[in-house]
Amino acid sequence: MTTTNAYPPGGTFLDTLKKSFTDVPVDKEKDNAVSTAEFLEAAESLTTLFDVLGSVAFTPVKSDMLGNVKKIRDRQLAAPLQSITLQDLVINELKIKKHTATEGLVWLVRGLDFTAIALTQNLAAASEELSTSFRAAYGNTLKPHHSFMVKPIFSAAMSACPYRKDFYAKLGGEGDEERVQSELKTWLAALGRIIAILKAFLEKKEAKW
Repeated sequence: MTTTNAYPPGGTFLDTLKKSFTDVPVDKEKDNAVSTAEFLEAAESLTTLFDVLGSVAFTPVKSDMLGNVKKIRDRQLAAPLQSITLQDLVINELKIKKHTATEGLVWLVRGLDFTAIALTQNLAAASEELSTSFRAAYGNTLKPHHSFMVKPIFSAAMSACPYRKDFYAKLGGEGDEERVQSELKTWLAALGRIIAILKAFLEKKEAKW
């Protein structure tokens, strides 16, 4: 994976994202329905962050998330009118006694939750190294659901995190750290709101298979 700077001249890493979670439509009048297409684009964009982390140890993490994005998109393409929102996609897939995309969404939400918690914790603790934040987030999100064969792979990624100062330096130019952190916090807040909506939905009986 690349270890070069991840931002354009005069910009920050957030400027490189094809779609931000701040741009994902959520219809409050329809029980917080989350737009499928924009959500998938934002999730794909988020995985480029693992390139910035710079270690091949994060390849399985990125691959896992992109694999789950594909499962959801495959269902969306197969039944576009029944998949405009993630909630509709899940309910309509389960009606035909299938759950590939629904299961993909469950795992994708866990992966997004892991990433959001790690970065939010790291931003809040100014002296904490990334490896500490990611390890704690892994223990609270993905680890309880991983097999004994998968856990060491993800644990290796946590240990391979770059130093905090090096990571944030790759996200923006010199002197831009406050701007980078401010933009990250806005992005993470939007991601956190969507995660909370989807976690609550996936706990409902109508989303179970």
